[in-house]
Amino acid sequence: MVRVGVLALQGDVREHAALLAHLGAHVSHVRRPEELREVDGLVLPGGESSVIDKLARIFDLREPLVARIREGLPVYGTCAGLILLADRLADGIDGQRTFGGLNATVRRNAFGRQNDSFETEIDVPALGDPPVRATFIRAPVIDDVGPSARALATLPDGRIVAAEQGNLLGTAFHPEVTGETRFHERFLARVRAAL
Repeated sequence: MVRVGVLALQGDVREHAALLAHLGAHVSHVRRPEELREVDGLVLPGGESSVIDKLARIFDLREPLVARIREGLPVYGTCAGLILLADRLADGIDGQRTFGGLNATVRRNAFGRQNDSFETEIDVPALGDPPVRATFIRAPVIDDVGPSARALATLPDGRIVAAEQGNLLGTAFHPEVTGETRFHERFLARVRAAL
């Protein structure tokens, strides 16, 4: 059984943990470096990216996490987690940093405020049919991807909302709240392949 962690500093940790356990993973919460060392893959949940960034520094987790991503740890980031995975951040608050790894520019709060949140169906060719029911909550958008990353899904206006690069996967939306399992299955396949 693969051992996956959910970064449990802030955000929708419980939803990811329940879905990953449903898919057969052994799930733990990661708040400290020693807990990070025990996992084969990690989910960065949605939440407030600037708060998660600050807490990761307070808990001395930032540098170990950056190092493990560079070493090839499979990581799946949703919403704020996507922001934290990006190499480049647009519209961050002063001093905000990311963990990096995904060769992309991600724009924070690209769709407006909380009450501008929405749901829609998007085609994700890499996942096949049916379309993904996607929930966007104060969501980011991917402004561009570098040559080592590739877009997985776009909105009808062409904005990129999912991307991957090697063992890294990121979505601007929240599959964990709609019952969509294919992104988490894709992440777990990467974790198993990396063992």
